[in-house]
Amino acid sequence: MTAEAHEIYALLAAPLFAVGLVGVFACRHFLKKIIAAKILGASAFLLLIALAARDHGEGPDPVPHAMVITGIVVAVSAAAFALTLARRIWQETGQSGFGEKP
Repeated sequence: MTAEAHEIYALLAAPLFAVGLVGVFACRHFLKKIIAAKILGASAFLLLIALAARDHGEGPDPVPHAMVITGIVVAVSAAAFALTLARRIWQETGQSGFGEKP
């Protein structure tokens, strides 16, 4: 990975983080909040991968890569749990977001 590539990845993580953060706080619909949280998590993974790059022809640091792989597994599990909760709330109350009346 060239020095420019990991800098570009690190710079792309910031707007993705901002989009995810705005989505989590601004959206009222449960599904939109879950998707925004996934975008926010993906930006953190992208930043970790970008920070793993080394200069001087060495290979990347394997620890951040292992953390990202573990984080992806945890994020998928958390998303599945959040989707299950959102579906259950919708079935029980008929609400698909915060502040709605059934």
